[in-house]
Amino acid sequence: MKTQVDTENLKEFNEKTFADQADFKDKNILCIDCGQDFVWSVGEQAFFRDKGLTNPPKRCKDCKHAKNERIASIAAAQAAGVKQRIEVAVHCAKCQSYTTVPFYPSQGRPVLCRSCYLEKHPTLINGNFNK
Repeated sequence: MKTQVDTENLKEFNEKTFADQADFKDKNILCIDCGQDFVWSVGEQAFFRDKGLTNPPKRCKDCKHAKNERIASIAAAQAAGVKQRIEVAVHCAKCQSYTTVPFYPSQGRPVLCRSCYLEKHPTLINGNFNK
């Protein structure tokens, strides 16, 4: 019975490893950070399939590298006990003005400048934080 399990695992391995890549084609994907198109090559698609990854990449190589560096520097600062001050440059989703915010914006969520945020939440102006 053990040989049957090994044979099934070997068959699955061979199908994943030596499967025909003809069904893959280079794809253009829009980077969520910089907004530029990048090519997701046939080889990269085969790598994703072999690793069991089901979602395509969201960032180009440069933006992925920059994101990994940000995460590594935050982790290093936390390990050293250093409190980091984050300042990210963004455009307001409402008035399109250029501003900075003290956090990394979440994907797909709008970021507002201070004046647009206070306009949306007028109770914060008076210091009344209860709704």
